Amino acid sequence: MAESDGVLPTNNQTHKKIKYIILGSGSIGYNVLEELKENDENVLVIDINEKRIEDLRDHRHQAMIGDMTDPTLITKIPEPEVAFVLSADKDANLAAVQILKKAYPQTHVIARALDPFSADQLVDHGADVVLYPQQVVAKSAVNHMNNLVASRNAQKLFSLLSSWTGTLGIITHKNPDPDAISSAMALAAIATSASGGKLATRILYEGNIGHQENRAFVNLLEIKMERLTPEIFSTCNYLALVDCVAPGMNNDLPPDAPINIIIDHHSAEGITRVKKPEFLDSRPNVGATASIMTQYLQELYLPIDKKVATALFYGIRADTKEFQRNISPQDLYNAAYLLPLTDRSLLEVIMAPSLSQETLDVLGNGIVNRDVRHGYLFSNVGYVRNRDAIPQAADMLLNLEGVTTAMVYGITDTNITLSARNKDIRLHVGDVMKEAFADIPGASAGGHATMAALSIPLNAFSLVKDKEELLSMVIDPVLSNFMRLVGISEVEGDEN
Repeated sequence: MAESDGVLPTNNQTHKKIKYIILGSGSIGYNVLEELKENDENVLVIDINEKRIEDLRDHRHQAMIGDMTDPTLITKIPEPEVAFVLSADKDANLAAVQILKKAYPQTHVIARALDPFSADQLVDHGADVVLYPQQVVAKSAVNHMNNLVASRNAQKLFSLLSSWTGTLGIITHKNPDPDAISSAMALAAIATSASGGKLATRILYEGNIGHQENRAFVNLLEIKMERLTPEIFSTCNYLALVDCVAPGMNNDLPPDAPINIIIDHHSAEGITRVKKPEFLDSRPNVGATASIMTQYLQELYLPIDKKVATALFYGIRADTKEFQRNISPQDLYNAAYLLPLTDRSLLEVIMAPSLSQETLDVLGNGIVNRDVRHGYLFSNVGYVRNRDAIPQAADMLLNLEGVTTAMVYGITDTNITLSARNKDIRLHVGDVMKEAFADIPGASAGGHATMAALSIPLNAFSLVKDKEELLSMVIDPVLSNFMRLVGISEVEGDEN
């Protein structure tokens, strides 16, 4: 067939190798061609519309007339590395995918779907990637919206901090972890920059920093943290909560405490705030508050101190369990942004701390006292001084064969504490815990789909002297409620 007819030689003839073939030169096909313009000599466009083909040739593109549903078309074109099937006819797209995959199984096929059902059909018949344009546009729109909101939030926070003088108390949640601590560090840095040094900052916490990695984190990065006391509380002109959803939730602040700023990544569903803060940024779809703070620093074009960068990177890494839990694309992007700015030698030391004797004992108790029922593991570790050992035990026990959800609980001098870890995609353990323990006075329960926590203050049980007896008395009824909600029987024995 003559070249003037727009048909390339057959596969058995010598011609320039074609890397990309675009079947369908409508608006989407043309835009793909534009994106590939640096590879123009390696792109061939095929369409049944003669006018479109003429227009493409006038612009010096390689193009030929052809019907993508014709099985003989395949004999007239070279084997491509990638084929784009992008017409506005779903039946034609499906036929083209079938023809291509039968003739060239190694060719990567990217196909356009016209509706969700056709998307499934294209996948079933071998398409490597299926694009549903409406969905792509929707995701892009939401992504742009989120970026816009994040940018405006960063500017609003900066403007608010620049108008303040005095002292800003930055309060972490109880027994702060690297996510909370690093977020407080970043907020302090932003406050100093915004106010030109006119606003002093104090990082405040309650409880203990008991986890060995957390202690190493604070010591090696030389983070100045102070215990929150009534005296310090009274000296602060402004208050901020980081990695904490509201006053009285995982902290001992009164519910009506005058909090000016709340930045957090936990779900606020069902939580009513007595006083609305001047600035609130709550993003439960993000894996760590440190990720939110990193985005602020980027949006504000602020230089990031090496220690702050190291802290934020480790905060994201720790709260997402080494990027395996509750991770979002934004977390990965922010971690990648931070990594070149960190102190690698400090990171290595922080991530390899020594294990305390008490933590080892708690881990041992967790193993010995385990009770497994249909994939749910429950373990009473008794009295503990270091409550951070409880979530460590839950993390470890979740790795046992046959365990999909691990719940480890114990009692300290001030609280009954329970940590839950979950890898069952059918269960949102945070929501179930919130419902199971909703009727306990003063209890704080909730979390994510894969991790959650419960804290019950002991001030309501001051008459009970035996801690082990108190733990069983309080926890047994609520665990029964949890078992009822997830549909397992209390009378079934230990499976291990």
